[in-house]
Amino acid sequence: MDTLWKKPNGAGIGARKLWGPLACTVTLTALLSGCSLLPKEEEALKPPLVKPVKENFELYDVKKGSVTKAVTGVGTFASDRLQYLFFIESGGRLATMNVGLGSEVKAGDVIASIETGDLISRVRQQELVLEKANIALEQTKDEKRGDAMSIRMKVLDVQKEQIQLDMLNAQMKRAKLVSDVSGIVTYIDPIKQGDVVQAYKQLVTVSDPTKMKLVYEFTNITDLTGIQIGMDADVKIKNKLYKGTVVQIPATAPTSDVKAVNDKNAKTVAISVADLPGDVTIGSNADITIVTEKRDGVLVIPKVGLRSYMGRDYVQVLEGDSRKEIDVEKGIVSATEVEIRKGLKEGQKVILNN
Repeated sequence: MDTLWKKPNGAGIGARKLWGPLACTVTLTALLSGCSLLPKEEEALKPPLVKPVKENFELYDVKKGSVTKAVTGVGTFASDRLQYLFFIESGGRLATMNVGLGSEVKAGDVIASIETGDLISRVRQQELVLEKANIALEQTKDEKRGDAMSIRMKVLDVQKEQIQLDMLNAQMKRAKLVSDVSGIVTYIDPIKQGDVVQAYKQLVTVSDPTKMKLVYEFTNITDLTGIQIGMDADVKIKNKLYKGTVVQIPATAPTSDVKAVNDKNAKTVAISVADLPGDVTIGSNADITIVTEKRDGVLVIPKVGLRSYMGRDYVQVLEGDSRKEIDVEKGIVSATEVEIRKGLKEGQKVILNN
């Protein structure tokens, strides 16, 4: 066996020449056969056909109905007869405050006073001066009955001293705050003894508890639009309904010397309530509803269906499977509904969601 692998002498070069091409042939064959072992490249898959998702619309069928615009809120019972007490001159210092919050007062009671210095003694001195002038007048009348000029001079002296006394008494009167009504104190300014008072600044409010009205102060003045004197108001007190009537609006509110009062009246409505229960007092609360507009038999849609942009009012309706925008003219707008005057017909489907 070994003789088969032996190379003949002198045949080395020829053998090498034969082995070279043979080796290349074998290698190339191996490479070609090896390439057949690799997986063939697969064709790219086509994307699956996806059905478009159908939109889910929240729809409302346009129909006729009633729409009501109303003002609702919580009012507070206040006295229908109030007196706002203030000093009419600045510069004085508070001497006494004779009442507290909730104090009962009677007409004529002195509520507060300012320091008067020596005013009391000046008044007394002037009273004496006036008395002396009157005595002098009487003496002149007795001594010079026919001297009209002398008597006239003494009369003028008396008048002069009387004017002076009247001025001092008026000054004394202005130093006191006196209530003209009987009631309870419902407001006190936090001024302290010795503080300088300001002219026409409200210091005390006295309220008559026997005459009350329900007061509602608006935060948004535009909500007052449409409210008129004599309108009906529903008043709920402890889940029981009472009938009320609007008796005051900003246009009919009385003017006051106190700016704060005028500012409050400019955004306040007052309601008179009949047959009030006995436990209602100043400060009690009640729910109020005032209907300002109402229409029956009109096209109505939910408020969320109305869209507005740059002064344009429109709705979206469903026609087939697509949306369509329609310009509309709105009427009454309540908290939840809108009257549509033009642009829609009964049966159309308004899209509510975006």
